[in-house]
Amino acid sequence: MAGVRVAASFMWRHPAHWIALGFGSGLSPRAPGTMGTLWGWLSFLLLDRWLGDVAWGLAIVLALVLGLWACTVTAQHLGIADPGAIVWDEVVGFWIVLWLLAPASAWDQLLAFALFRYFDAAKPGPVGWADRLCKLRPGQAIGWRQGWGILLDDLVAAGLTLLVIALAVALPPLLGLG
Repeated sequence: MAGVRVAASFMWRHPAHWIALGFGSGLSPRAPGTMGTLWGWLSFLLLDRWLGDVAWGLAIVLALVLGLWACTVTAQHLGIADPGAIVWDEVVGFWIVLWLLAPASAWDQLLAFALFRYFDAAKPGPVGWADRLCKLRPGQAIGWRQGWGILLDDLVAAGLTLLVIALAVALPPLLGLG
């Protein structure tokens, strides 16, 4: 059910849809999660011109709160607990990675993008656990728990992305290789 195609007209029906669908990036017929992450990257680069560290921290907290509402409402309107077209989780997850990685070269950002997409798509270990944690149970209505679940696995994917990068930077000197 997560791969159900969403029409562009759906975005016009409620303001939450614009946010949850990543301002249209989630409407991509192929790899909407990747398109959402790319939109997150582009929007980060644009917003980073005006936002400092504290402003980014506040923006991310606001984006998570707003995202919880938008993802929950949009999932309810679609009648699907975790639709693939909802990509706000990728946007905010990748914002967190880029914010904590900054300043970073384009190559470092590309590596972060590849790692984040791997963790989000393959859902290894803790990401898979987080993805399953808030799944809809039989007879249960789509609610805030599912909205939180949409966001949670991408937050864990962001954390693992940052952990791998931190280990790649820290281990060589610790092992006498740097």
